[in-house]
Amino acid sequence: MAEIEDLEVKSKSIRLNILKMLNKAGSGHTGGSLGMADVFTALYFGDILKRNNENIQESDRFILSNGHICPVWYSALAEAGYIPKEELLSIRKLGSRLQGHPANHNLPIVEISTGSLGQGVCAAVGLALGYKLDKKDHKVFVCLGDGEMEEGSVWEALMAAAHHKLNNLIAFVDRNMLQQGGKTEEMMSLNSLKEKIKAFNWTAIEADGHNFKEILEAFEKAKNNKERPSFIIFNTHMGQGVSFILDDFKWHGVAPDDEQLEKALKEIQGS
Repeated sequence: MAEIEDLEVKSKSIRLNILKMLNKAGSGHTGGSLGMADVFTALYFGDILKRNNENIQESDRFILSNGHICPVWYSALAEAGYIPKEELLSIRKLGSRLQGHPANHNLPIVEISTGSLGQGVCAAVGLALGYKLDKKDHKVFVCLGDGEMEEGSVWEALMAAAHHKLNNLIAFVDRNMLQQGGKTEEMMSLNSLKEKIKAFNWTAIEADGHNFKEILEAFEKAKNNKERPSFIIFNTHMGQGVSFILDDFKWHGVAPDDEQLEKALKEIQGS
């Protein structure tokens, strides 16, 4: 298992990248990106996702279904060496490979262009089914937002995955209890989400999305599950690491200005 101290350092770097790139862009999704930094750190630096850069068919696959939090993904990819760090500052610029939602043109690591909520998980089911048909022992990971869980297509995909016994599929959700318009439980209640997932014949796992020990254990449990698809509910806080963003849905799609950036960077660097 990866050293927790090393993961904590890496997650700080990822959060700093997110703030700098969105400040430079002047727009983008800050809250959810900061909130998922620890999960993405574990995914890429905790020996969870296995990738063969020479042959994508011999790799685990990842899809970001809630594409608007792509700043955290781009930042993790840059830290892992898949894209140059200096390219992060091109996010949301005309002609950049790093669009405001992931686009698979000129950026091969992006499996599918996402951002239309409820569609990425459907593609993940297709990838996992394809691996099953080809008798390949690789995993497919897909990240969703809890607001996205209100989409009917998500539940159709979950039903299909269970029907086809896709034990190579691992879905995980950013359960920060917030979405663009407010609290998820006020907009469209998901509780009890764990019981709903279990009712769709998935293995449901719950973990603190800011505790690396729990994050890694949840991923390992899902990877070792041979019976059915696995769904991890990561309980998180929007804007984790920055006090004036924490748990404030108004930061769903707002970028920090120069003054806010300076304050946020100091908080993360001093934590």
